[in-house]
Amino acid sequence: MADSDTVMDSMALQAILPHRYPFLLVDCVVEFEPWHRAVGLKNITITEPYFQGHFPGRPIFPGVLIVEALAQLGGVLAIRSSGPDPSPVVYLTGIEKAKFRKPVLPGDQMRLEVEVIKHRAPFWKMRGKAFVKSRLVCEAESTAMVSSEAEATSNPGTG
Repeated sequence: MADSDTVMDSMALQAILPHRYPFLLVDCVVEFEPWHRAVGLKNITITEPYFQGHFPGRPIFPGVLIVEALAQLGGVLAIRSSGPDPSPVVYLTGIEKAKFRKPVLPGDQMRLEVEVIKHRAPFWKMRGKAFVKSRLVCEAESTAMVSSEAEATSNPGTG
């Protein structure tokens, strides 16, 4: 059952994103402004499989997965803003200015925030920030392209 502050729960996210456990890195969306911004949450638990090797005895959530979580939330923002295409596909096309400020540990909850910097269909540029409590742990800019599933499957060179 969704919390009253939840805009999209895990089931709603799975209806539009192709990612699944353990690679669905957004648990819910709590704020959404089409074409402008989205805010999501990711709960970090010790049972997640990457902690077995990152790092034994000192588990740290991988920075690349923080960036991936921001990109997934950006994908949600782009898909939900773009209109009625029943099966859109989002391709990450670039990451810039990624900075990691503090480690993210099991038991933390990340607040993910993305905002649109620029949009010219089918391309999007977004700024993402991840926080634990009120502390900035990561920031990055990403670019992505939204395509229909039909276009994606007819061009085997994409992806």
